[in-house]
Amino acid sequence: MPSVSRQDDYYTFDASRAIVIDNGAHTCRVGWAGESEPRMTFRNVLHRPRLRPSGNVINIVGDYDPTLSRYLDFTRSSYRSAFDANVVYQFETMECVFDYVFNRMGVDGDEIEHPVLLTECPCNPLYSRSKMAELLFETYGIPSLGLGIDGVFSYLQNKRLGMCGADGLVVCSGFTTTHSIPIYHGEPVLEACCRTNVGGYHVTDYMKRLLSLEYPYHVASLSWEKVEALKIEHGYIAEDYSAELHLFQRGDKLAEEKVRIWQLPWVPPPSEEKPSEEELARKAAIREKQSQRLRDMAAAKRSYKIADLEAEIQRLEQLLDELDNVAEAHMDSILAGPGYLSRREVEAALTKATVSLKKAKGESIKVEKDPEKELDSEKYPLLDVPNDVLTPEQLKEKKKQIFLKSTAEGRVRAKLKRQEEEVIREQEQNLEEDKRLANPEQYLEDLRTRQAELAAKVEQRKRQKVSGSSSAPGGRSSLTAAVGGRSERLSAQQKERMKLLTTAAFDRGKDEDTFGLKDEDWQLYKKMGKDEDDDEADEDEVVLSRLNARLQELDPMFNPALGAKTGMSADAPQIRPLTAEDFRITLGLERFRCPEIIFQPHLIGIDQVGLDEAIGVSMRRLPSDWAEQISEGTVLLTGGNTLFQGIDKRVLAELKKNRPQGDRYLQKVTTRRKGKTGFGSIHLRTLFIDKLLLGFFDRLRVEGGSSRLLTLRDMG
Repeated sequence: MPSVSRQDDYYTFDASRAIVIDNGAHTCRVGWAGESEPRMTFRNVLHRPRLRPSGNVINIVGDYDPTLSRYLDFTRSSYRSAFDANVVYQFETMECVFDYVFNRMGVDGDEIEHPVLLTECPCNPLYSRSKMAELLFETYGIPSLGLGIDGVFSYLQNKRLGMCGADGLVVCSGFTTTHSIPIYHGEPVLEACCRTNVGGYHVTDYMKRLLSLEYPYHVASLSWEKVEALKIEHGYIAEDYSAELHLFQRGDKLAEEKVRIWQLPWVPPPSEEKPSEEELARKAAIREKQSQRLRDMAAAKRSYKIADLEAEIQRLEQLLDELDNVAEAHMDSILAGPGYLSRREVEAALTKATVSLKKAKGESIKVEKDPEKELDSEKYPLLDVPNDVLTPEQLKEKKKQIFLKSTAEGRVRAKLKRQEEEVIREQEQNLEEDKRLANPEQYLEDLRTRQAELAAKVEQRKRQKVSGSSSAPGGRSSLTAAVGGRSERLSAQQKERMKLLTTAAFDRGKDEDTFGLKDEDWQLYKKMGKDEDDDEADEDEVVLSRLNARLQELDPMFNPALGAKTGMSADAPQIRPLTAEDFRITLGLERFRCPEIIFQPHLIGIDQVGLDEAIGVSMRRLPSDWAEQISEGTVLLTGGNTLFQGIDKRVLAELKKNRPQGDRYLQKVTTRRKGKTGFGSIHLRTLFIDKLLLGFFDRLRVEGGSSRLLTLRDMG
């Protein structure tokens, strides 16, 4: 809504001229009596933000300018309304709204010298009406106050213009409620009034929820104001709701014509042109040049390493020659310079350097025993001595030496095995590096293929282990194995384990349990612990982890959890560039499904009557002669929630359904319908309030909204 400027002609009006305030739950309109247009129209809400520098709270009535967010903090406050449904209950907020109204009307003092006409809801509670009068009289000092129902004012104004008869019905659907008010001889019959707590707020909220569920990625764009605009622009009432649903369910051409599309802002990505053959050749040349540069760097690094190792070997050999030519007393002084403690350390360093040189040159390596770790028989003098000639203390020492020797031999064997594995692994790494330098792209593709195959193999083994769906021995399927019992569901290793347990349990006799007295009994646990499938699975997982680490090193986009090539598994949806269609919000069923809650509130969980039933309730509350006379009168649709396209035809259809069978008027409607396409004349008029309920107003008129007339009498 446009900002409201302060009026400067307040003191030019006579004191008898009234200020008219159309106090709606959504919109407030204010003007002078006798004018056809209101002076100001604003949203009837209050904001209380804080000033950013000082933190003081200020009051802002109506919609605020978004540029004020630079100076005001709106994060810790939301808008407040003085209404609960359509009844005023927050009079502190209402006082702020009145302060804003009278200030914008140009009032400078504390008292208002003009009468005030204020609209209220039908059957407004006496408590709310008394508190409103108390607020206006005591706070602003107004001379007099008039209260009236906006829908009744609209009907009487259209009656004065000749558009409505003396008897009729007012259907007023606003922001939060919908009322049905019978009019008899120009007076509202409030005893027969019926209210439903459904209005424009519920329609907008329902549409916002449906669109947010359908388009969760565009919730930020579906603001309340935008959904409200979509509702007003594209919403309509279906004359037959079920038939309209079937129409969209079939999806024929007529349904497609009723679909509306809202295109969100979208910037297309820059188009990628297909490279030419010259460009591809240039890139291939660049890649080959880079590969050659990497190979040259690796060769230079290898040559430098070989030169350093050869110099180190030459230095160590010279040191050994020098040690051979000097006396034993001078060896310590010679070894102190290079930092060695003994001749054996120099020989071990020479052996290590020789092995490294052969690795660098790519020669085959024969692993030899480390001279520093060779077993010395002098350390274990009791090993070859018979036990008969040894004392008990020497026997204990011999057992200790046997244990120490076996432990040392185990360490040497483990070290030699590690060295062999390290040599083999280093040779494999050198071969892999040569393949990568020769063709990086092909090498990376081969790695991805190996990783995918191995990952599928590991995953398949895990699924079989969890579900127990592996095939039974002998080539039978898993289903056959499941039928055959538990023994047929076991693998060969598991069956062997069960056999060993059975043998250990029954081969020892029943009288005495002698298991464990012999050393070979404990070898049973080693046999039971062997599982070739588990060993193979562990080895595959180790290799898979190495492949994943290598791929992550070469390809930053690689994700082991999703896949190697595109970062996604085969079952996951493929990533595609976003298009304009991804930023479209389609309005199909929502166009008529959301406004339908006016007639069917149960669609959103409100257990109340709809608009058609509310009209029937009002008519049943009237005496029979009054109801018959009003049913032949005029139905006036007023309020912002009655501006949906097609609501007039829907109300006519619902009124026809509610007429009793064989009714004279219904036969008349049916006869007229056969001959003509329309049921009656539809007129759009502006709501005016003229000299109606207040005797002290001379000419009192103010715009309050748009209305629709359905003339049921003299149709055609």
